[in-house]
Amino acid sequence: MSDSLVVCEVDPELKEKLRKFRFRKETDNAAIIMKVDKDRQMVVLEEEFQNISPEELKMELPERQPRFVVYSYKYVHDDGRVSYPLCFIFSSPVGCKPEQQMMYAGSKNRLVQTAELTKVFEIRTTEDLTEAWLQEKLSFFR
Repeated sequence: MSDSLVVCEVDPELKEKLRKFRFRKETDNAAIIMKVDKDRQMVVLEEEFQNISPEELKMELPERQPRFVVYSYKYVHDDGRVSYPLCFIFSSPVGCKPEQQMMYAGSKNRLVQTAELTKVFEIRTTEDLTEAWLQEKLSFFR
């Protein structure tokens, strides 16, 4: 059974983009949306956004296909401090093809390790991706 689990490599260009994104100096919200290129069995860049809110990001995600997102988010803490956590969001909507689901699920950990991220979240419907949801998730990482 384990033969069928496809773990995709991360595109070298995407690795470099993620590295640069990690050290970006801008203070606006930004996102990198990634998808699996089934033919190449590789995680590749789909789109990049600057100054994008969680609500706008939600509109960019397909409702019936999984996607990976690395999101730099301006987070204002209860005490007024501001931080810019990098969040990894795995959008895995209900109703995806099982084969697609497996490719994404099997590739997620390698991508998280490659991007060196610790704040890893999953959504099962794009509607879940809201400012309130993200702030609630991040509140655990004070």
